[in-house]
Amino acid sequence: MSLTQHLVIFTKAPRLGTVKSRLAVDVGEVEARRIYLQMAEQTIRPLSRDARWQSYLAITPDNDALAGFGWSSPELARLPQGRGNLGERLGRIHRDLAPGPVIFIGTDLPDIDTERMGRAFKALGDHDAVIGPAEDGGYWLIGFKRRPRILDVFNNIRWSSEHTRSDTIRNIEAKVHHPRIKLLEQLDDIDDIASYQKAQKIYLGN
Repeated sequence: MSLTQHLVIFTKAPRLGTVKSRLAVDVGEVEARRIYLQMAEQTIRPLSRDARWQSYLAITPDNDALAGFGWSSPELARLPQGRGNLGERLGRIHRDLAPGPVIFIGTDLPDIDTERMGRAFKALGDHDAVIGPAEDGGYWLIGFKRRPRILDVFNNIRWSSEHTRSDTIRNIEAKVHHPRIKLLEQLDDIDDIASYQKAQKIYLGN
């Protein structure tokens, strides 16, 4: 019997003034929230409707985990992210999900589509981990075969830095002897005015 593939989409509740703060400096909080909702919708809607995996929306703050925000689908389960830093929140969900491969993404990159996601899950068929690298040293996707389970893989990572990806790979290598890690193509998040203007031309078709 094949195991369920799990896709966990990490996102913030789209409260005014709490999302896309760097972008809001140039476009204002209202427009930043609109852009955030647009990108989230472009990511969540098609991915959550794909029957090849079970989709989860992991929302912070926790008391917003059951709110609608227009992101409703019978295939989309809701999860609270829980307390702690990003590593603690990722690690908790990674540990507690039912058996089967798991991939984590965010909603800051509308170029994540079902084709890319299908390739990422396929890579986990013969790799221990898959990583979608970003230019800044982080990643837009990370996933694990979970056979064996790699616990504590998100501990002691320097988040939002040039070391994020290398710290994560270090943790994987510390837990698995000669791990097989698949690197996908490099993509970059939309988090400021320069990246948004670039995305308008490349991703959003504006």
